[in-house]
This record gives sequence, structure tokens and C-alpha cells, in this order.
Amino acid sequence: MDSCRRTGLSGVLCSLSLLCVILDIQLDGVLGATHVEIEHHLEMGRKLLAAGQLAEALSHYHSAVEGDSKNYLTYYKRAAVFLAMGKSKSALPDLTKAIQLKPDFLAARLQRGNILLKQGNTQEAREDFEAVLERSPDHEEAQDQLMRANELEELQEEAHAAYHQGDYSATISILERVIEISPWDPESRELRAECYIRMGDPQKAIQDLTPTTRLRNDNRAAFLKLSMLHYTLGEHHESLNHIRECLKLDQDDKECFSHYKQVKKLSKQLDSAEELIHMERYQEAIDKYDSVMKTEPNVPYYTNLAKERICYCLVKIRLAHDAIDVCSEAHQRDPRNANVLRDRAEAYILNQEYEKAVEDYQEAREFDDTPEIREGLERAQKLLKVSRKRDYYKILGVSRSANKQEIIKAYRKLAQQWHPDNFQSETEKKEAEKKFIDIASAKEVLTDPEMRQKFDAGEDPLDPENQQGGGGGGSAWPFHFDPFQSGGSFHFKFHQN
Repeated sequence: MDSCRRTGLSGVLCSLSLLCVILDIQLDGVLGATHVEIEHHLEMGRKLLAAGQLAEALSHYHSAVEGDSKNYLTYYKRAAVFLAMGKSKSALPDLTKAIQLKPDFLAARLQRGNILLKQGNTQEAREDFEAVLERSPDHEEAQDQLMRANELEELQEEAHAAYHQGDYSATISILERVIEISPWDPESRELRAECYIRMGDPQKAIQDLTPTTRLRNDNRAAFLKLSMLHYTLGEHHESLNHIRECLKLDQDDKECFSHYKQVKKLSKQLDSAEELIHMERYQEAIDKYDSVMKTEPNVPYYTNLAKERICYCLVKIRLAHDAIDVCSEAHQRDPRNANVLRDRAEAYILNQEYEKAVEDYQEAREFDDTPEIREGLERAQKLLKVSRKRDYYKILGVSRSANKQEIIKAYRKLAQQWHPDNFQSETEKKEAEKKFIDIASAKEVLTDPEMRQKFDAGEDPLDPENQQGGGGGGSAWPFHFDPFQSGGSFHFKFHQN
């Protein structure tokens, strides 16, 4: 205040003057400290970048930019970290800021031009390369990249012209070079994906569309199209994942939400049906697959799958005739499906049509030569061989799924019908004896679980060739005695088993 009096300043002005001096002193101290901190962040960023610790380096460059927003080199260095991390879209604003701060910064212009070229933005890329060449006419990289930008622009025009002419194969061929020059251009990949769709190759379309979900911000259209493609291919879980990504971007998107409801419903039914099969609840699984066909009647994959699995379930519950009908329809819809042929072969075995079973297994083996199918073919061939000798199911007139009670009932009826005492002439009696032995043999095999299992596997347990030490000389009668050796004067009686 004494100095104020000496200079003649009023009290208010004097106070303001002193405040400014104090602030200047404090500001100088702050700026000095900030400069040191900025240099520290830049040095740490450089070291961490060299060590490959990109996330940590980026954090230091963020701090450096916040501390000094007028340093073009700081933006350029942060852009370099973004590029090293594969985040070209984040690098562009920093390169642009560096150029704004220093318009003659050629390295930043060249780097920005390279990114724009890879993004397919030929016009802006050309401007950057031309700006570099204006200041450095002999710059080789800028010259080469300018040529590539011109080439890319011509190719893009050719590709669109071929597409509008309906020449999708030529469009794809041209786009291969386009995408080689501009791998970050979503439009070129989307166009090629559309060509693949029109040419009936959805898998390749999926390969092109998948990266576009990252190359374009808020690319709900790509997520929706990917979901629909996976859905058509029967890949319902992948379809559900993609449509959920669309709804994450906008939960009110009408197209995505509508498709989501359809995929979710169908996927739930399919998963439920397979779970029921796993639990051996086959009739419920059949009902669930009927629902699948009602939910999605327009995509052939799901109808084919439903028919295939219903065929399988009908075999499991031993409904031979129904299984043959459904399996035949499934085979007609998908002739190269080895699973359908395998299941129909098993249905034919249940129906004692062994030749057809062998044919189906042989055809299935052409498409899928697995141990399961080879074993099935071998078993069908054995059953065919046995059936040409003696088929115990046919002898008793029962199905292969008949239970013990049904077998005994059939045996009693036939044994009573063909008992030799019922016949008078010697010829008739001998024929009856043969029939009676076959009937008794059939009952013996089919009521014994172990013997029946062998027979179902294609082996006749009463065939002397299958007996240990066999080789002829075996009696035709399986009970180790012949009731006809005393001349047939015996009385047949039924015993409760």
C-alpha cells in the first residue's frame, strides 16, 4: 500500500495491480510444473509404446494432450498409438488436428491419406497425397499412393457398373482388387456380400459382412442381414447372437425386434426338442418338432431337420411303418442325408425288410462312412442272411418289437394249429413236425433275452455253425430231446411260462 501511495494510485486500482502480480507469479509456477508433467507423459508414452504396452502408452498420451492441446506432435504421437492398436478411426481426428495446427506437417498428411485410402475414401485421400507432393514433388510414397487412389476410383466405378448389369461374378472379381487396396471400406464388402447372396453362397456373404459391423458405426443393417443369413442356414444360435447385437445398438429397431421374436421362439423350440430326445421322451420330441414346422414353414432347412428327427424318434419308439413313411419323405427332401438313410434302414429292420435295410445302409455309407454306419450295414447283412434260413419273428408272425407275452400267445396258437396229432397222412404229419419244431425254436429264442439279443444282432443262436465246437451233427430240436423219436405217440400240453 505504501508503494501505491508513492505512485499516487487509488486504493482500488492498487489492490487490482497487486492481485495481477500475484496471479502472474502463480501462473508461471503452474505452467512450469505442467510443462514438466507433459514431458514426463511424453517420455513414458514413448517408452511404453516401444515396449508394446499400448494401452498404458495411450493413457500417458491422453494426459499429454490434455496438458497441451496446441502441440501438433502430441496429437501425431497419440495417433501412432491408435494405429498400433488397430484403431484407425480413432487416429483420424488426431491426425486432422495435427494438420490443422501445422498445415505443412507432411508425415501427418501422408498418414491420414493412407488411412483414407484404406477406408475407400479416394477423393480425400487424393487431396492429402497431392498436398504432400505440392511441397515435396519427389516424395515416392505419396506418388505411389496417389496412383493407387486413382486406380481404386476406377475399379469402384467398374464394380458398380458390373453389378448393375447383373454380372455378379465379374463384380466379385473386380472387388477382390478393390478390397486389397481398401480393406477398411465397408461398402465394398457389403457389395461383394450382396453378389454372393445372389449367386447362392451365403457362407461367403457372411465372411464379408462380419467385419463391416466393426468398420461402420451403428451398422444395424449388417447385424440384421447376418442374423437372417445364419437363420436361413439353420444356424439359429448364431442368428440369435447377431440380432441381439442389433438391439443393443437400438432396442426400438422394429425390423430387428420383429426378427428377434421369430428367432428366439424357433431356437427355443429346437433346443427343447433336442433336450427331449436326450431324455428319451421321443413322443414329446415329435410334438415339439411338429411345432417347429408350424413356426417356420418357409425355410426348407427347418422342415428337413424336423422330418429327420421325427424319423429318428419313430424308430426309437419302434413304430416301423410310420417311421418308414416319414423317413422316406425326409430322404426325398434331402437325398444325401446319411442319418435319414441310417434311420430308415433301422425302420426296415424293425419291419423285417432286410434287403431294403442293407440297401439303405450301403447308400448311407457312400455319404458318411462312419463306424456306426459300417456296423449297421454288417448287422443288416447278417439279419438278411439269417432271414433266408430261419426268421423266428416271421415263424411266429410277430413284429420285432413284440414283447414276451405277445410271443408266447402267438406260439401257443401256432403250436396248437400245427401239432402233429392234428394230421392223419404221413406227408402232412412230417410237414407239421417240421413246422412245430420251427415254432418251438422260435419261442425258445425269442423268450430268452440273451438268445433274442444274439438273433437281433444277426446271429442264429440255434444254428450249429454258431455253436462252439459246432460243425454239423447237431439236432434240429433245440431242447436236447426229440419228442417224435417214439413215433409221435405223445400228448401235447401247454405250460404257463
